[in-house]
Amino acid sequence: MARLEVGQQAPDFTLDTIGGGQVTLSEELAKAEQGVIVYFYPRAMTPGCTTQACDFRDSENSLRAAGYTVIGISPDPVARLEKFTERDNLNFPLAADPEKTVLEAWGAFGEKKNYGRIVQGVIRSTVVVGKDGNVTHALYNVRAKGHVARLRRDLGIDE
Repeated sequence: MARLEVGQQAPDFTLDTIGGGQVTLSEELAKAEQGVIVYFYPRAMTPGCTTQACDFRDSENSLRAAGYTVIGISPDPVARLEKFTERDNLNFPLAADPEKTVLEAWGAFGEKKNYGRIVQGVIRSTVVVGKDGNVTHALYNVRAKGHVARLRRDLGIDE
């Protein structure tokens, strides 16, 4: 599937989260003041994914104060997400997409370079969806370290 573009309608989704819960994009958009930040990561509890999740955790209060909700999505099973959330005290929902349906629909799964080889896998990505359901920012192949700081600047939170 092609990557999402700015101005495009973001595909809605409902995915399982920890504690038997679910997260639905349209419901989160209805509650958010500005929009929803959806980020895709390859695997819970790996070094890069931990760095990225902890950066979002540490920025959660200011992102929420600016009107944004954060959702992290990976192909991990819910049980692994529960361990990740507990281990790193994550304060936003992590959603399980083991069939990679949402990952593919959002352009966050496909060919990527890994140590010089082309492989199929999760493309570390962040998409910001505005209140109207349209994409306001679409960032693909982001680096785990420093990405949240860049996103905060792009959203005007850190001038």
